[in-house]
Amino acid sequence: MLTVLAAASVLASILLTNIIKRRFSNHLLDIPNDRSSHTQPTPRGGGLGFILAFAITGLIATLFARYFPQLLPHPLINPNPTFLWLILTPLAVIGIIDDRQGLPARIRYLVHLSVASLAIACFGSFPLPWLPNFGIVGQMLAIALTLIGITALINFYNFMDGLDGLVASVTALQMAFLALYLNQPLFWLLTAALLGFLWWNWSPAKIFMGDAGSTVLGASVAIALLNSHNPVQAWSALAVTLPLTADAIYTLIRRLIRQENIFKGHRSHIYQRLQQFGWTHRQVALTYLTATSIIVLLITTLGTLGSWFSLVGVLIGLAIAEMYLQATRAIV
Repeated sequence: MLTVLAAASVLASILLTNIIKRRFSNHLLDIPNDRSSHTQPTPRGGGLGFILAFAITGLIATLFARYFPQLLPHPLINPNPTFLWLILTPLAVIGIIDDRQGLPARIRYLVHLSVASLAIACFGSFPLPWLPNFGIVGQMLAIALTLIGITALINFYNFMDGLDGLVASVTALQMAFLALYLNQPLFWLLTAALLGFLWWNWSPAKIFMGDAGSTVLGASVAIALLNSHNPVQAWSALAVTLPLTADAIYTLIRRLIRQENIFKGHRSHIYQRLQQFGWTHRQVALTYLTATSIIVLLITTLGTLGSWFSLVGVLIGLAIAEMYLQATRAIV
C-alpha cells in the first residue's frame, strides 16, 4: 500500500505543480535580476505542488493505518503526522506569502524560530550525549543549539535553491536515505512527491519551488534527524546534508572574512560560481547529486566512520572547487 501511495504522490505532484504553473504563474513570477541564475521570467511557488501531494497521500496513509491496519500497519506512519504538519504548515503558508509579495526577513525568521521551537517540543532536542551531565544548563544549551541547527537547515536549503533541479533532486535522495536509515517510512511519500516535482523543475526548469518548498524541505530534514531514537544513527545521518550545508556554511564564513554584508543577496555560493564560470544547471545538480550518493553509500556501509570520511571528502571537495574557481577566474 505504501508503494501505491508513493506512486500516487508522484502523479499528484506532477498534476498539482502543473496546475500551479498554469493558473497562478502571473501571481508568482520570478523576474530575473543581477543575482539570478536564469534569464527568462519563470513561475515560482511550485513547491506547493509537492507539499500538497505529500500532505494528501500522507493523510490517506494515516487513515489506512487507523482503519485498515492489515493493509498499512500503524508503525509505518512515522514520523507522527500531526506533529509533522503542525511544523510544516506555517512554513508553507509564510513561504507562499513571501513568494507572492515578499516579507521582511525578521518576520520570516520569527516563523522559522517558532516552528523550530515546535519541533523541539514535539520531537525533543538533537541528541548531544555530553550535555545532560551539566544538568539544567546542559539541557538549555542542547535546546539552544538545536534551535540554531533547525533554523540553519531551513535557511540553508532556501539559500541553496538557486539552480534548476539542484535542491529538489539532492533532497529527494536525502529523504529516501533518511526514510530508510532512520526507519521513517512516511518520508517515502515526500521523496515521491519531489520526483514528481522534478518533472517540471529539472533543467530547463518550467517552475521553481520558491521559499515555501525550500524551507519545508529544510525543516523535513531537521524533523527526520530529531525523530531518530538512536543518537549514533542521528549523528551519522547528519552527514548526508553536507553537499548542501557545507556549501552554505563555507560561503557564509567566506563572506564574513571578506567583511561582506551577510544579510544582502549575493551569487557567491560554490554552486552559483560554478554556473557563472560555464557549468550548466544540469552539470551542477548532477555533481551535488553524485556527492550525496557517495555519502549515502559511505554511511550505509561504514556507519559513523563513513560519516567522518564524508566530512573529510566534502572539505577536500570544497578546497578543490575553490582552487578550480580561482584558477578559472585568473584565466578569464
